[in-house]
Amino acid sequence: MRITIIIAFILLKSWQLFAQPTPAEDENIPYLVTFGADSKTSWGDDDFCQTFFFLIPEKHTEPIYIRVYDPDTGGELDEAKADFNTSIRFSIYGGNNCWSDPDAQATDPVGNYKSGILLASKSFGSESKYDEAYYTFGPINPFEGEYVKKFQGRLFKVIAQGESGDDGNLYRYFLSSSPDQNIPVEGGNVFTYEYTFRLSNNPRQVSQIYPYIDDLTISVEISNFDWDNDGVIRIISIAKNGIISETSGDDHWIMRKYPIVEEEKNSSLEVQFIKNQQQTIMNNNVVVVVRNQYGLSLPFFVIPLGGVPVYKPKIKMEGIH
Repeated sequence: MRITIIIAFILLKSWQLFAQPTPAEDENIPYLVTFGADSKTSWGDDDFCQTFFFLIPEKHTEPIYIRVYDPDTGGELDEAKADFNTSIRFSIYGGNNCWSDPDAQATDPVGNYKSGILLASKSFGSESKYDEAYYTFGPINPFEGEYVKKFQGRLFKVIAQGESGDDGNLYRYFLSSSPDQNIPVEGGNVFTYEYTFRLSNNPRQVSQIYPYIDDLTISVEISNFDWDNDGVIRIISIAKNGIISETSGDDHWIMRKYPIVEEEKNSSLEVQFIKNQQQTIMNNNVVVVVRNQYGLSLPFFVIPLGGVPVYKPKIKMEGIH
């Protein structure tokens, strides 16, 4: 009996490692967050809109499903400002230009950011039946996505945007091959260019996200919004060993530039969020963007490309005469 329990536990942990929730298990982020259109940016959402891209490998030919956990704004998980009055619309786009249009990759919801073909859309208010439950978009034909050669797959875009109200909607995604279970799409991944999320209320919890650095990047600007004195932000790579980044105050951005060395190209950085150990900051929402030397936003993959970066110190050895 004990052996059976141990095996079941190992299988469960293996399942979690290969699962595709967004945020991912390794990121240790409780929820994504999007506020209603009438909210204040000082609550930690700079534009009341968040875009994610879902990558389906080209060899995958079966239908896919995009599941949203707790899409309503009105339950235990959400952030109320008074009585719940908020509507958030989730929209899925495919087709040509859903990703390749420059406005789709920008960090502000302006211009043609809704590029591509609208495949599905639904607004959620405070419907209790969706509280701490999944709503599933699909089935979606994977061939309806935009094929992108460099990703070796097809992309779908999901936009969560506040339509009205001033409350915060906390939610998660899951890319699944099943309409009613969280069964990962083998080889799939999810990424965004502007990450808006809720930090844990537990001061001992450390969250992390993984921007990908391509071979054309020679420097990056790491920006954060509305940090609210909630500890420190630390940068790790194979060549950087825990560099501390400046943090923003209430309702404003701060940016720091870092050079990228050759070893860091074609790999991911790790941006760690280490909470304030002296006082508990509750319900802290933060926005993070990373741009290259041209001002173009770099993607955060929930499954980091090249794996989680591990610092590799250079040891200099000199001969003894």
